[in-house]
Amino acid sequence: MKKTIYSILYNIVFSGHTTTNVKSKASTSRQFPYEIQIIAKNLYVPWAIAISDKGKLYFTERSGAIRIIEDGKLQPQPLITFRSPFVSKGEGGLMGIDLDLNYSQNHYMYVMHSYAEGNGIYNRVVRLIENNNRASIDRVLLDKIPGGLIHNGGRLKIGPDQKLYITTGDAGNSALAQDPTSTAGKILRIELDGRVPKDNPIINSPVYSLGHRNPQGLAWNSINVLYASEHGQSAHDEINIIQPGANYGWPLVQGNEDSTEVKIQKPLIHSGEDTWAPSGIDFANQGPWKGQLLVAALRGQQLLTMSLNGKGRIVKKVDLWLKNQYGRFREVIQGKDGSIYLTTSNRDGRGNPDITDDKIIRLLPK
Repeated sequence: MKKTIYSILYNIVFSGHTTTNVKSKASTSRQFPYEIQIIAKNLYVPWAIAISDKGKLYFTERSGAIRIIEDGKLQPQPLITFRSPFVSKGEGGLMGIDLDLNYSQNHYMYVMHSYAEGNGIYNRVVRLIENNNRASIDRVLLDKIPGGLIHNGGRLKIGPDQKLYITTGDAGNSALAQDPTSTAGKILRIELDGRVPKDNPIINSPVYSLGHRNPQGLAWNSINVLYASEHGQSAHDEINIIQPGANYGWPLVQGNEDSTEVKIQKPLIHSGEDTWAPSGIDFANQGPWKGQLLVAALRGQQLLTMSLNGKGRIVKKVDLWLKNQYGRFREVIQGKDGSIYLTTSNRDGRGNPDITDDKIIRLLPK
């Protein structure tokens, strides 16, 4: 019998243990603790958002533009529009973005995008510098990351340790995820100038963890536990706690499976036979969802909130919000004022866009 969204039983997986009877329920609009505002529309696959100290929103469109929302208004001119060798094909294009911790002084921002070289498609991480509302490439930090029409990963975030973390997919070649010499199917960690940190688990390598299929979200909780979202092959989507040097199993295992070949780090939670297609994630440190992990779901067409225990290593409850109301959600991020921002991804070739898609949605605490 097909599961309903009102009562879904998930297998919750953490630290090698499985807990059942944790129910995920859809929440009605009467319970929704935020006011919903549409702050931008008619966009093309807004992929990621970064927010400045002054509350300015910078977001990427997969077709190659970085746009700005200032004082609630979408600015007409892009900050930059990427040109050749940039390419936007399939799941590739302009993806993750983050602002330097000292952005107001140095005006650095970091993005990940696809590009063509020879007969191949690769991904690279570049540092941009902004001047008078225009940005240009300052430095290529990491390139030749295997890419393709599918599984490019693409999320990047600066961590509490002031290192840059990058998610990469297996580029459609699952064997690369288990190859420690490849940057595909990994979570990478580099210094903000592109150097490899001396305390990375593999000497002189940006590889921080391996065995990933297509991770698209990164977030830290209040005690610096790192979470990543990951697309399963067929359902079995995962939220993982990332440990340095750990192997997350793809393509040897998925979900809660075991391997006799390598030591596997099991997921915090996986979707079982249901499909979330989780992308952006964030940790709410204030407001009605304080202490919960927020997960934007593409195919699931919903926002998930995951209540965690005090150490953030056990999922106690999953709630589903905005199910089928706005379509596919790509990004979720919390602003400093407690507002939560979502992007839709209905024009990515897999959604059903309306005439106003794509959108950026603001959830304002009531």
